[in-house]
Amino acid sequence: MDLLGVAAVLVDADGRIALWSPQAEDLYGYTAEEALGKYAAPLLVHEEHWGLVMKKFAEVMETGGSWGGTFPVRHKDGTARMVELRNMRLLDDRGDFYALGLATDSPTLRELERDVALSTRLISQSPIGLAILDTELRYVAVNPALERMHGVPAEEHLGRHYREIMTAPKFEVPETAMRQVLATGTPMVDRTTIVGHTPADPGRLHAWSISLYRLDDPQGRVLGVADLVVDVTDRYQAAMEATEARRRLALIADGTARIGTTLEVRQTARELAEVTVPQLADVATVDVLDSVLDEHRHDAADGPALFRALAVKAAYPTEAVQAADPPGQTVAYAPDRLATQCVRTGRPILVPRTDDRDLARIARDAPSAARLARAGVHSYLLAPLTARGQILGFLGMSRARTPQPFDEDDLALAGELAARAAVCIDNARSHQSVRNAAETLQRSLLPDHPPQLPGLQIASRYRPAQATYEIGGDWYDVLPLDGDRTALVVGDVMGSGIDAAATMGRLRTATSAFADLDLDPAQVLTHLDKITSALEHYIATCVYAIYDPHRAACHLATAGHLPPVLVRRGRHPAFLDLPTGTPLGVGGVPFETTTVQLAPGDQLVLYTDGLVETRHHSLDERLETLLHLLDAPDRSLEETCDRLLRELRRPEDPDDVALLIARCD
Repeated sequence: MDLLGVAAVLVDADGRIALWSPQAEDLYGYTAEEALGKYAAPLLVHEEHWGLVMKKFAEVMETGGSWGGTFPVRHKDGTARMVELRNMRLLDDRGDFYALGLATDSPTLRELERDVALSTRLISQSPIGLAILDTELRYVAVNPALERMHGVPAEEHLGRHYREIMTAPKFEVPETAMRQVLATGTPMVDRTTIVGHTPADPGRLHAWSISLYRLDDPQGRVLGVADLVVDVTDRYQAAMEATEARRRLALIADGTARIGTTLEVRQTARELAEVTVPQLADVATVDVLDSVLDEHRHDAADGPALFRALAVKAAYPTEAVQAADPPGQTVAYAPDRLATQCVRTGRPILVPRTDDRDLARIARDAPSAARLARAGVHSYLLAPLTARGQILGFLGMSRARTPQPFDEDDLALAGELAARAAVCIDNARSHQSVRNAAETLQRSLLPDHPPQLPGLQIASRYRPAQATYEIGGDWYDVLPLDGDRTALVVGDVMGSGIDAAATMGRLRTATSAFADLDLDPAQVLTHLDKITSALEHYIATCVYAIYDPHRAACHLATAGHLPPVLVRRGRHPAFLDLPTGTPLGVGGVPFETTTVQLAPGDQLVLYTDGLVETRHHSLDERLETLLHLLDAPDRSLEETCDRLLRELRRPEDPDDVALLIARCD
């Protein structure tokens, strides 16, 4: 009524105006003083309409019926205004009749009618769910779209509290928001998203965006709150898919960075398992065919497959780990097992929902299948490890606590990670094969444990490099000579691999031959220098010493090698001050022999640079550490060797080490 500004005019039986409302003044332009007591027809109606007005007035007063319609009235300014008019007869307590005319501006009414019709049509046909709730959050109105969303008829909403319909705990959030909107009047637009299921569509996850507005009347009284609900399931799913795509790309990038950091097969397998757990799986296993690691084994095409377990990783303590093969163990899987089928066909296998029959084909035996069942494994997949056309093994992943089953996207991601890891594993086993061959060659060229020699106690060690998985050219030798003398040799061929080991073997053989010629150390190095110069791309360092127990003298010469350490009783260890010489293979530079007198108990320590050189410390600092560690002459030679290697070497050091310690009796 306030929106329409309804004007009320009361006319007596004679046609005179008896009552005049403020809205009538707004509509017709006349004040109450100007209108009261005047005849209504001449005041408000143009002359050409008097006949019609008189006729309708008489009908209303005689019959008591009502009359209404759109009618032109005269405004005070003389213009005609179209109004929507309703007339009816009134009877007072004295039996007198009056005519009440209610009128409003016709264009305003038409506009309001259009707004109401539009609003009604929008509310009834809109896909947006709309509910009006009172100040107690009880449903007052619900449109058809919200009926469909909730799966509850509109009549079952009315009069019931919001939480009686929306019972899930997650709807406490919009309930709190409604109370806040009622209290503040500040709308909340698209700020709350709820994800869940409804009775209308229980099998599908939906997402709804909720907007809230407070409803006030023209006087400012709070009527309630409007709840607008938009189904944004498609948008939500697209956002989730985009998030999942980013997660998968991040996982692939993480796998690229973390898998294959070393050329070691088991470490690469562990890295693969660690990348997939817990981001992709609850439990992951990595197994390779035993024939891949042992070239002498061959699997029968139709028999059991023999696997060697390399890694097992779980996101939490679970019995499923006990069902997996312990790393290092070799286990046969029957032909009907999924692991066997995976490596025989080279195809991935996806079991979205496992049952007891599936678990029996996943596990190696019945007890393991029972463990998987007790652990709650409900989804499983296998991705073959394939590199350069050869199937190496498989990556197995299972889910138990994670409720979502594996899907095709997970299978594709697992295949991508498995393919990257397989290349790294294949590289690692190739390098391991080369390493084993080089180490076997080098150890075959090194002497056995030095024999007991006149006037000397000997201890020695050789340690291959660990970081590069290549064998270097370090060597040592102890050669008995005539007259109870002994030649002590330590050398280092620059470079690594089989070629360096082979060069080392040639130099060691030549050194032994020259030692038999009774040459002094400088002459031996001169001959070795000529031989090394003839070897393409190789140089070497060497220290050559001859100990004569009858004269208690040691004659030494070096070729670009680090200085030996002399440990005397009662003194601090010190480096021998020898002419450094140039490395073998440079050519044209003479070598010098130096003689040092030794006393019983004195020790001579010969070593290669792999013992003291690192990337993180200066050489001077490391040499000082070497002297400090040798400052315990009463320790046995074997204990001294072990201590030096333990304190100075690190697993990641990139060079091999030869160490030789001699003590005078």
